[in-house]
Amino acid sequence: MHSNPGGRDDARTVLTLVTGPGAAAREAAIAAHLSDLHEDRPAPIMQAIILEGLASGISPLDDLPPGQTLARIAPGCLCCTGNLVLRVTLNRLLRQRPRRIFIGVADSGHLDQLRSWLQSGPYDQLLRLTSDLKA
Repeated sequence: MHSNPGGRDDARTVLTLVTGPGAAAREAAIAAHLSDLHEDRPAPIMQAIILEGLASGISPLDDLPPGQTLARIAPGCLCCTGNLVLRVTLNRLLRQRPRRIFIGVADSGHLDQLRSWLQSGPYDQLLRLTSDLKA
């Protein structure tokens, strides 16, 4: 693996799609991952979370530490009917320059299309997608 001249890859926000059988499982997986990321760091890094749908009861993400932003969007296919809402929410969060974004996806039926959309312009210059996090 080679690095990009100028360090552009380092400037892109890391984005992880989170899938799983229910909102509670996806939110618990994100919460566990957030705590793992903060264990070895002296200062928290700015992270953002976009969750599709409402929490099903008490969420482990209700009391996020400083530097964490949570946005909930209405359920709907994020690459089809929910595309505009996701685009607006993602653009707003990217203006805050988070180092990492998690997107909790309620329906993974169009996950490949969503990944493709996130890897095309202008997001290809702003985001670096990781492997999916399965709850």
